[in-house]
Amino acid sequence: MGGVIVDGGTYDFGNGKYPQFTEPSEGYHGLVFNDVFGKNGPFGNIAFAIRARVEGLRDFGPAISPFNSFLLLQGLETLSLRVERTVENALKVAQWLEKQPEVANVNYPGLTSSPHHANAAKYLKRGFGGVLSFTLHGTKETAVALIDNLKLISHLANVGDAKTLIIQPSATTHQQLSEQEQLVAGVTPTLLRLSVGIEHIDDITADLAQALAAAVQATPKGDGHTDESIPEPAAQHAQPLEV
Repeated sequence: MGGVIVDGGTYDFGNGKYPQFTEPSEGYHGLVFNDVFGKNGPFGNIAFAIRARVEGLRDFGPAISPFNSFLLLQGLETLSLRVERTVENALKVAQWLEKQPEVANVNYPGLTSSPHHANAAKYLKRGFGGVLSFTLHGTKETAVALIDNLKLISHLANVGDAKTLIIQPSATTHQQLSEQEQLVAGVTPTLLRLSVGIEHIDDITADLAQALAAAVQATPKGDGHTDESIPEPAAQHAQPLEV
């Protein structure tokens, strides 16, 4: 467990609302943090950051190990790169899915076909996010079969991982709702949510392609495009949901 304190140095902790900054500190021989480290002090407005270190670390002991510090720094310093790759992959996956005959529709604001694309292009200047959803032609069992045949993509309810994750909401996260309640929430039997990772795009689409083909083969004849029907939620995934 770890975290990062970001102090912009713009807030006035000497405004009278925070006596811990404006009254003498017994632990530091009467030092008034705001006088020395506040906005009018010689070091700039660093009172919050200094007090968090000299009293927070001393009193609560949140001293992280060197290796854990290294791991956190590695993650923070590469975060922007991973997000760039994620949003790049997500757009490519959405565009690829939109062309597949087994896919009924794709919900991703980066697609020009999305009703939200104009607003997304206006406000999301550095990408359209890493999460999308799509629905399949067929039945709930078609979606079950797709997930069970994935080899690279993990069946997991998380989002924002470095690896690509998929979930079938009607059979997992929204399973306790009735079919009508699921539909009101926008959850259909063949809806799948995809959190795209940083793998090579060819690997992601190849895994989806072979799983789509296997799902079509597993769907009984006559059920390939029965989008109107909502079957009983009885199917169980052969691939367990990871935690």
